[in-house]
Amino acid sequence: MSSSESAPLWDLPEPSRAVPEPKARPAKKKPARSRRGQLQPAPELPVARVVVDLPLAHLDRPFDYQVPEKLHETAVPGCRVRVRFAGQLVDGYLLERTDTTEYERKLAYLERVTSSEAVLPPSLHALCRSVADRYGGTLSDVLRLALPPRHAKAEAEPPAEAAPVPSPPDGTGWARYERGGAFLDAVTKGGPANAVWQALPGEDWPRRLAEAAAAAAAQGRGAVLVVPDHRDLARVHEACANLLGDNGVVALIAGLGPAERYRRWLAVLRGAVRVVVGTRAAMFAPVADPGLFVVWDDGDDLHLDPHAPYPHVRDVLMDRAHATGSALLVGGFARTAEAQLLVESGWAQAVPAGRTALRAAAPRVTPVGEDFDVARDEAARVARLPAVAFEAARQAFAAGLPTLVQVPRRGYVPGLACGQCRTPAHCRRCAGPLGLPGGSADGAPRPPACRWCGVPETAFRCPACGSVRLRAVVVGAKRTAEEMGRAFPGVPVRTSGAAEVLATVPGRPALVVCTPGAEPVAEGGYGAALLLDGWALLGRQDLRAAEETLRRWMAAAALVRPALSGGRVVVGAEAGLPVVQALVRWDPAWHAGQELEQRRELGFPPAMRMASVEGSPSAVGAVLDDLSLPGTGEVLGPVPLGEEDEDGNAVRERALIRVARPEGRALAVAVHEAAARRDARKAAEPIRIQVDPLDLI
Repeated sequence: MSSSESAPLWDLPEPSRAVPEPKARPAKKKPARSRRGQLQPAPELPVARVVVDLPLAHLDRPFDYQVPEKLHETAVPGCRVRVRFAGQLVDGYLLERTDTTEYERKLAYLERVTSSEAVLPPSLHALCRSVADRYGGTLSDVLRLALPPRHAKAEAEPPAEAAPVPSPPDGTGWARYERGGAFLDAVTKGGPANAVWQALPGEDWPRRLAEAAAAAAAQGRGAVLVVPDHRDLARVHEACANLLGDNGVVALIAGLGPAERYRRWLAVLRGAVRVVVGTRAAMFAPVADPGLFVVWDDGDDLHLDPHAPYPHVRDVLMDRAHATGSALLVGGFARTAEAQLLVESGWAQAVPAGRTALRAAAPRVTPVGEDFDVARDEAARVARLPAVAFEAARQAFAAGLPTLVQVPRRGYVPGLACGQCRTPAHCRRCAGPLGLPGGSADGAPRPPACRWCGVPETAFRCPACGSVRLRAVVVGAKRTAEEMGRAFPGVPVRTSGAAEVLATVPGRPALVVCTPGAEPVAEGGYGAALLLDGWALLGRQDLRAAEETLRRWMAAAALVRPALSGGRVVVGAEAGLPVVQALVRWDPAWHAGQELEQRRELGFPPAMRMASVEGSPSAVGAVLDDLSLPGTGEVLGPVPLGEEDEDGNAVRERALIRVARPEGRALAVAVHEAAARRDARKAAEPIRIQVDPLDLI
């Protein structure tokens, strides 16, 4: 093995011996042969460059092996192989076969070819290498994300027949958007069109994405559509199947069984299917001749892979579109600062709707502050609803429509504070947060209890002011559903959250209480949406709190009927806040521009590139001392992450490294080299290095 370093050794003559024939027969000259059991190199291209499945950064390079003659036919570029590395058998992928090597010693032979299926074509290898370089990771880590585990039975099945080329779709739906028709025409012609699409409220966005994919497939090109979760996947897959047929689209998702997942992935690799719909795992789908890449709702944190090197779907698809000259569509009801940067830099064009179409589709939004006037009706007082929200729900029920209630927290009463000074209430035993578990015991409501150790607190006294009263910091979805049921007797109450996420609800009177991101789609749209406790979303200690709040609000408000049809949205936040103004005017582009400008002033992503280093204080310090930062590099921290040992010292720390955006690649190289030197020293303490992390606070 080698990393390409030597002259070939396979042409050295092997020792031979002459075997005399019987005297009765004339002597025949036999060719020389090797000793019994000794392997012979392949007659052509005997050197295989193999990427070995090892997570160590200092071994992130291909190694040279010799191809034995018996594997000459099966050892094809892109196949899975087994090789011996440091005395152990490990998996690997054969990248290419050549005639020469720079390795100066004798090369080891390939042990075996696991499968002759070329699962790593050159285009997929180039993409994985690019992603690893962008995030300062290793190629083997990216390959684990890009390639599903092999299933021999599925691989042995005959290839599926290629789906027929569909006819071009009707682009009437895209005509409502500025540059929408031009974008669809560019996809049809195979041009590198990049767009940031702001969907209208109530838009059948799965249908629009299916039309864009059909435009690419009609020209014989491929398309990859990535959505955040299973519910979105089901809607987009159904829309694509209606246009392309069941055989023209395939859904890729990590939750499939090993056989079915590998079967679908092979159908894409072999060119039988041109359009791929999936969640995060589909961003590496090996479509042939790609023409379109789509990411829907790029602000959703589900698009960030939690495994090293932590790639983001939007960035991976951007790299693929740039490398292949394909079109990229970043769509959603809201807009992130990263998408705004694409528009302001000129790399992508905005595709918004005109103001006339927007006014016809948007619901009426009414903000109410925290100190709102509660309705005079006693039921409304019990439900903590302002008069305008209570009336909006009543009007929706009178029209025979459901009402959506969005609550920022799940549970009953997940947070308590002093009723007088509002100091957070903590457990006297372990200092954990107190909460109301809900329910009753022996006919009496359960007392407050610690959310960490579970010990009940029956004699609370505030350590700051001495008050014995408690108040809810935020009321959870379960308690809200209970209160709303008492306020609207006779109206069924349905909940959608972590325990059970509803996909759809019927278009009849009902209260649908959900947490952000779990809003079901109502048949015909909701008559009203009540966005409660907005301050709980806006008050989070997060750089993206305002952006995330607007995204959650707009996703819920987009499910409401237009204002011309009586649709109402009541948001529990002060009207003067920029995020509330963006919702009232339905102008996420303005808010994204403000967010981007503020981050430029403060030096935060996406205006800057960042990397985080987490681990023990000694490990973080060693990495920082070993970093070779570019000229604009700046280290922030390290700071403790809240865990302390018995002596009060921090157990884990985190440091942030910040550089100017043009030096982002240099930052990735620096952290990769530091990790490689650390692995070469066999450092025992674990460390986590992440480029472009979402959580900075």
